[in-house]
Amino acid sequence: MKKKDVKGLACFAGGLLFGTAGVKVLASQDAKKAYVQTTAAALRAKESVMDTVNKVQENAEDILAEAKQVNEEREKKETI
Repeated sequence: MKKKDVKGLACFAGGLLFGTAGVKVLASQDAKKAYVQTTAAALRAKESVMDTVNKVQENAEDILAEAKQVNEEREKKETI
């Protein structure tokens, strides 16, 4: 066998070994707990962002309503 072939075979075997070990680590109970905690944090963050978006939207609606009212009052004054 050539040195190049041996090196390629060693890389393949090493990749297979690390891949198999990686799958076992990713499927472990500790990893599952980490996935659960990460997902829970993401859900909390989503809820916080949605609360902020709702507040901004409510404020924008209030501003729009007041701006329309100001324009109506101004138009009434101009017609007098």
